[in-house]
Amino acid sequence: MARTIAVTNQKGGVGKTTTCVNLAASLAAMKRRVLLIDLDPQGNATTGSGLIKGELETSVYDVLIGSHGVKEVMKKSMPGEYWVLPANGDLTGAEVALLDLPSKETRLRAGLYEVDNDFDYILLDCPPSLNMLTVNALAASQGVLIPVQCEYYALEGLTALLQTIERITQVLNPSLEVEGILRTMYDPRPSLTHDVSGQLHKYFGDKVYDTVIPRNIRLAESPSYGLPVLHYEKQSRGAVAYLALAGEFIRKSVV
Repeated sequence: MARTIAVTNQKGGVGKTTTCVNLAASLAAMKRRVLLIDLDPQGNATTGSGLIKGELETSVYDVLIGSHGVKEVMKKSMPGEYWVLPANGDLTGAEVALLDLPSKETRLRAGLYEVDNDFDYILLDCPPSLNMLTVNALAASQGVLIPVQCEYYALEGLTALLQTIERITQVLNPSLEVEGILRTMYDPRPSLTHDVSGQLHKYFGDKVYDTVIPRNIRLAESPSYGLPVLHYEKQSRGAVAYLALAGEFIRKSVV
């Protein structure tokens, strides 16, 4: 049975998609069966996995509206080690389309039943907002992985997200919990970094991953080549960090 994890933060620009793509690739390198689901209409996790949005005949949108099953839509990433349920511009219409459908908050959860035994991990790349796509992701998941930059407004954004998670557990998914807090774009030099890290440890304890993701040029470059950093420059600090995260992620989660 797959462990399904929503990677989300209502604050944009925190490395959410970067984490999804590179954690998927790193888990796959450790021989785990991984499905990455792109729920962001921008489709950056799709292109970052080497797929061309304009050439897709079907996408996660078709799964949400029930016209196709997950197995019909999912594709191998270009590195070939993990599977992707891709997104393209069609997903921008999902919000409106879902309003007229029954069980609109749990369409994704229902669609994932057919592949639940085919994967060890299912990672969901959520849009940077609380909309019906994010609600579907949280309703379908057991855990939430939250990427956070160690900056001034980080905790303010986390408060809003935690309130959202609490509402989802009350109404749609009582088993949902915070899987972990990941510090991204980490620069150890400013004192603010250490202050925010200290506050994260104070409030979340061992939910904060020991692994931090550094600012890294190779990590920033790899999406433009349609590759996870592990397949772009495996010796880079970014690649090493995501491999370390995958190891910690496996140790902390129960499949």
